[in-house]
Amino acid sequence: MFTSMHHDTAFPPVEQALREPNGLLAAGGDLSPARLLDAYRHGIFPWFNADDPILWWSPDPRMVLFPAEFKISRSLRKTLAKHNFEVRTDFAFEEVVRACAAPRAGQPGTWIHEEMIAAYAALHRMGYAHSVEIWMPGPDNRGSGALELAGGLYGIGIGRMFYGESMFSRRTDGSKIALAHLCAQLVRWNFGMIDCQMNTSHLASLGAREIPRAEFIHRLQELVNYENKGSPWEFEHD
Repeated sequence: MFTSMHHDTAFPPVEQALREPNGLLAAGGDLSPARLLDAYRHGIFPWFNADDPILWWSPDPRMVLFPAEFKISRSLRKTLAKHNFEVRTDFAFEEVVRACAAPRAGQPGTWIHEEMIAAYAALHRMGYAHSVEIWMPGPDNRGSGALELAGGLYGIGIGRMFYGESMFSRRTDGSKIALAHLCAQLVRWNFGMIDCQMNTSHLASLGAREIPRAEFIHRLQELVNYENKGSPWEFEHD
């Protein structure tokens, strides 16, 4: 079953999502903070192109990363050991989102368009949307102290649940460094899951795996009811 939504329409049960395309649940509604937070709390997320109606998804199975299961490759471990970077959180949120929206090789466009950027910027101001940023000396700035944004990620934090939205790298391993530090901190905070939404080989190589949607929703219902962390986020660094 597929639902057409208006501004005051409630989301249907996720079990009504289509099998093909996997997880398509509804179209329409809006991207207000209240609507987005309600969606995430029920295991639903928006994903649509700029010229399309708002589409809402809840795929089965669901790709998730349990923070303690993040895989650190040998090469990434060496990169982390160098400490030639600075980790910041919630310092340049919109810059991170726009970097994630930048065109990528082999991709015709992006789903992170102006409407989505404005919606997540509003959630950031409310303390729900967060960025993890990796700053490094630029090629021409080494020794000057000037740092450039080298990679990062952003997503939504509700209770002890983190919903990953997108990552980017401008330097080797930029996004992986950000994810490594995010996972380490989420373990410290007893977060239960990172929602990765869709299965990709890249996410699988980092330790993410698929679980049935029913299990995802069951875990989610507990995790979103914990008290939210304060904002801006502050990581503890080893």
